[in-house]
Amino acid sequence: MTVRTTRRVFLSAATMMAAALAATACGSPQDTASGGGDSAAPVQVGLVYSQSGVLASYGKQYIEGFKAGLDFATQGTNKVGDRTIEVTEVDDAGDPAKAVSAAKDLIGKGHKIIAGSTASGVALQVAPIAAQNKVLFISGPAATDAVTGANKYTFRSGRQSYQDVVTAKSFIGDPAGKKVVVFAQDGAFGDANEAAVKTVIGGAGATVSSVRAPASATEFTPFASQIKAAKPDLLFVAWAGTTAPAMWQTLDQQGVLSSTTVVTGLDIRASWPTFGAAGSKISFLSHYFDGATDDEATKAAKAKIPGGTLDLFHPDGFAAAQMVVRAVQEGGDDVDKMITALEGWSFDGVKGKMTIRAEDHALLQPMFQAKLSGSGTTFTASAQKSLTGDETAPPAVAMKG
Repeated sequence: MTVRTTRRVFLSAATMMAAALAATACGSPQDTASGGGDSAAPVQVGLVYSQSGVLASYGKQYIEGFKAGLDFATQGTNKVGDRTIEVTEVDDAGDPAKAVSAAKDLIGKGHKIIAGSTASGVALQVAPIAAQNKVLFISGPAATDAVTGANKYTFRSGRQSYQDVVTAKSFIGDPAGKKVVVFAQDGAFGDANEAAVKTVIGGAGATVSSVRAPASATEFTPFASQIKAAKPDLLFVAWAGTTAPAMWQTLDQQGVLSSTTVVTGLDIRASWPTFGAAGSKISFLSHYFDGATDDEATKAAKAKIPGGTLDLFHPDGFAAAQMVVRAVQEGGDDVDKMITALEGWSFDGVKGKMTIRAEDHALLQPMFQAKLSGSGTTFTASAQKSLTGDETAPPAVAMKG
């Protein structure tokens, strides 16, 4: 398909990266509508996301998904009624300052819809800009829970961290009286994961403790010994970076993976070989992987995604496009009407049934338990269980702003 692009802006070098009206019935996002206005002028949509930087691979999947979703939602026309959807792509390189500058520039040029936000730090800075300027903002892969309920102008097309952790909880059934250990690196990333596990799984009755390692650690045997000594019912691993293969190999060699249920998140396909022989012994919580679903939206996405294989963040872009089309169909150029159209809306996305909760704009969606099989550089993921949007729904929060 062809997406008409008015301009593509590349900003400078990458920086380190650091989620109320009545619900409408579940409907097909392909349904054609008049566009909500009399004008046949193009609809300007700004996509501010990571084309470069640490999260460039996530951004690439997002934009591929968006283009496929736009084709699906407009039945191949790239139009809502007589109005062409014109997309402007801007690279924020994962830098909140660049993203804010780009969003302000797009808004100044008349864009009433901004989407993207690959990084959580970016989403949290763009959301207030949307509220200040009264434009629709649909965050992308950014997983921070704080996007949910940020303000009435802010929505999300991906999952949030709570949905990851509640999926991890599903591996041990009733957590009451069980022991959970979080193994994570020192620093903000580890802090956030430990806090989430304590809130979600500890809050359900489990005793949660942690084993933390310096981000610079290269020898993991002492940490594996601490974990085994704790005898947890569930080990939740939150790890990022180039030491992951050595860490997993050590946990496997020291018998940790065979002594308890070990859960971690399943990242993009390119990361799967880092698990090595340990991969088949780990239980994965998953936002999405190719083969997790096989519905109409999935088939449409696979037909348009280069290579035909879906990955972790293709559904986020696809859903964003569906949401944009819905907003324009029902709201035209009226942002308040766009918001009303999205609040409470249920639609069928790549992941299955998606529902935008009216009171705080949480995106209720399926999540998955997965297993890996294979070796070397060739691994395959398979779904062990699908959890519904209701089963993984985060607690409702009060809308800010």
